[in-house]
Amino acid sequence: MAVSCVHLEADAYMVCLTHALSTEREEVMGLLIGEVDEKRISHISAVIMLRRSDKQPDRVEISPEQLSDASTRAEDLARELQRPLRVLGWYHSHPHITVWPSHVDVRTQAMYQMMDEGFIGLIFSVFNEEKNTKQNRMQVTCFQSVEHGKACLESLVELPRILCQEEDEAYNKTLEKKDLDLITRMHNSSVYTKSLCQIMEVMSGPLIQTLENRLQSNKEKIQMLEEEKKRLQKQIEST
Repeated sequence: MAVSCVHLEADAYMVCLTHALSTEREEVMGLLIGEVDEKRISHISAVIMLRRSDKQPDRVEISPEQLSDASTRAEDLARELQRPLRVLGWYHSHPHITVWPSHVDVRTQAMYQMMDEGFIGLIFSVFNEEKNTKQNRMQVTCFQSVEHGKACLESLVELPRILCQEEDEAYNKTLEKKDLDLITRMHNSSVYTKSLCQIMEVMSGPLIQTLENRLQSNKEKIQMLEEEKKRLQKQIEST
């Protein structure tokens, strides 16, 4: 279940913003620590800045080791403050670009939400100049990834049926004409049959192959995530 609201404490906000303003050449990133209440409201109270292994101007990545270390630090902080603190999400900067998440951001967010559906992302857009006032503008947004894959696949599966319905309607209109001779009726019937066969050949075959490829890809992703989960659990247990 997605979170309903996010509360970012002033100190945590200041740390994130200061980190985002530390460089305008590459994106920076970190992890968000806090707790979620019974109303699915995320309360972010601490931040862990992450060291970038690869400086990129348009993307950031969190390694499994960094995520594991952050979880350990969150557990230590939870014991110290006697609060149910844990890693709630991540943040990164967008220097000189808009605050909206890119397709890479959405894909990264979706991957984390597969492990924790309440995981959130914050984006700090910095070093953007207003065209009219020439003043620097800073923006922040919070986002989660919404899975539209199922709806898209359902629409794709419906396509052959819709095309067949269109051919049915066109053919039925010819049947309503009583003045057509036998040769014309046979011709219309053959055209109708050929159209249905073409739909089966052009649409149904590739569609089945697409669904099979998607199924195999999902199986590989599930296996990869299960292996990563086991590895992280072993690493947490050994610390």
